[in-house]
Amino acid sequence: QVQLQESGPGLVKPSQTLSLTCTVSGDSITTSYYGWSWIRQPPGKGLEWMGVIRYDGSTVYSPSLKSRTSISRDTSKNQFSLQLSSVTPEDMAVYYCAYERVGRWGSWGQGTQVTVSS
Repeated sequence: QVQLQESGPGLVKPSQTLSLTCTVSGDSITTSYYGWSWIRQPPGKGLEWMGVIRYDGSTVYSPSLKSRTSISRDTSKNQFSLQLSSVTPEDMAVYYCAYERVGRWGSWGQGTQVTVSS
């Protein structure tokens, strides 16, 4: 069973870069056809897909966040990471990592709350 766990600072100052890491267990992030995504949910709003890094290392980002988002991976640690630059209070949300494979969503992490405040 594939399991995911988010980690990173829960508090980020405005204009700084938010950095989160997702640690995966149960399978390798390089196993074929996995897509490893970051998704967020601001308070009182719906889920927003931010981007994905695929098993082959390719990435796709949400057009609305593309200019500020970077997703990378460390295959030696079986982790993938999110960086969101120039954060504002509108970036406050619960951030989730999750996977999909061959068009089907699988496990999600439990989510991590990120607050943007000086």
